[in-house]
Amino acid sequence: MPRRDIGVAIGLPEPIHSELQGWRERLGDPNASSIPPHVTLLPPTGLDDEVLPDVEEYLREVAASERPFEIHLRGSSTFRPVSPVVFVPLAVGISACELLESKVRSGPLARPLNFPYHPHVTVAHDLAEPQLDRAFRELATYDARFEVWGFTMFEQGRDKVWRPQRDFPFGRGGLPGPATPGDAAAL
Repeated sequence: MPRRDIGVAIGLPEPIHSELQGWRERLGDPNASSIPPHVTLLPPTGLDDEVLPDVEEYLREVAASERPFEIHLRGSSTFRPVSPVVFVPLAVGISACELLESKVRSGPLARPLNFPYHPHVTVAHDLAEPQLDRAFRELATYDARFEVWGFTMFEQGRDKVWRPQRDFPFGRGGLPGPATPGDAAAL
């Protein structure tokens, strides 16, 4: 049976998207070209093709019951020594992301996590210690705010690149197709 790998995330608007994407690229992060900057709501999850319509309907229902909220990204943090990751943490929006993540990762998408959920935006992953130290040091004063309008379902292609497949705006359900470059959620 055909399978696909999906994920659900909050995309970042411009110029935040380009700023944090640029950091990943400058640091030499091997994932920079395949994973757009985001706040994860559902980590990579394998699905059979036949359940995708039910999953999309479930996500539409989740989004329809939600309202926009603010995220404030500030500073830098790390998951070291547990995991070689440097990220930009949320100063505002943590509880809204936690509630949304618990709704998304329920129903047909119920699955265990390898680590407790902690909303963040990764800027360096699987790099040498000096690059991780640089990311941590140079992003210590990072500061950005944006309004979350909804979330996006991504699919990982055969080339291992994650691409937006469908947006799920809050209060309205889902729109067909990926985010567009002019959209606040464009990835």
